[in-house]
Amino acid sequence: MKLSKKSEALNIIEPSYLASLSALLWIALYYLPVGGSILRLILPLPLALLHLRRGTKVAMEGLVIQTLLLAVLMGPFRGPLFLFPYGILAFWLGWCWYIRKNWWISWSIGIFLGTLGFSIRVFALSALVGENLWIVITRASYGLIDKFITFLHLPLSPSLFSIQIVALLLIIFQEIVYVLTIHIIAYSIFPRLKSSIPAPPKLLSGFVDLNI
Repeated sequence: MKLSKKSEALNIIEPSYLASLSALLWIALYYLPVGGSILRLILPLPLALLHLRRGTKVAMEGLVIQTLLLAVLMGPFRGPLFLFPYGILAFWLGWCWYIRKNWWISWSIGIFLGTLGFSIRVFALSALVGENLWIVITRASYGLIDKFITFLHLPLSPSLFSIQIVALLLIIFQEIVYVLTIHIIAYSIFPRLKSSIPAPPKLLSGFVDLNI
């Protein structure tokens, strides 16, 4: 009976604390001018940890609590942007680790969710600021292609289509590195919090061991 009451109490307390922690990280990422890279890496971890410790139902409650909290603190538009891709990615990774899916599944779908979430966020922020932010990304892509062409002295002029493709590939590459890094951090930290995720596949185990 006591264990049951303790478990019920933890199912109420942990979602509140971890959701609040994740919400504070999102607010810090949104408003602070420094530490963005570190905050982006930490951001999905509290909800993923909650999923591992308390299961899918409690993790969903934590995600709802955080979204509502951010909507109150930051407004109905900026707050829920946390879901794209961080909230959805955190829930997906937590679910995969909770049911012990291998890294290839959690990583590959995580890359897709991260890329899709990034695109949704760019579209939403473009509507918020009244400027097409995709143009900024394509300009960065053009700059990279131009430097590459200049370095190799190639008699080429990049087309708009090739610039768009390179921009998309840069986003995908970013998500490949980002989601893998989250796996590595969780694999090294979560056992100290009495939780663990599945071991990396043999192909990645040597690389992961070098980074922890």
